[in-house]
Amino acid sequence: MNNMNQLLAQAQKLQANVTKAQNDIKDKEVTGASGSGAIEITLTVSGKMKSIVIDKKIVDPEDTEMLEDLIITAFNNAKTKADAIYEEEMKKATGGMHLPGLF
Repeated sequence: MNNMNQLLAQAQKLQANVTKAQNDIKDKEVTGASGSGAIEITLTVSGKMKSIVIDKKIVDPEDTEMLEDLIITAFNNAKTKADAIYEEEMKKATGGMHLPGLF
């Protein structure tokens, strides 16, 4: 029974570490860019878009497809950075254990 109590205590500590890490990083911001910095998108690690900056020099009303592609690329760049931060912090919180569904 003592081992079960220790296991339960470890699981509770792990959960507390994960929750704290998630709370600590959820509002951290990352910026992704494309078009040599012509488009910049800032997201929180939790995925909320905070801002988008578009250099007016690249806005061509005759070629909105290029602008759309650059926005998608910048967003995906920011999302990749956010995911990497989340994964790294979850590894720290779990002591390197991989928990399915967490990251």
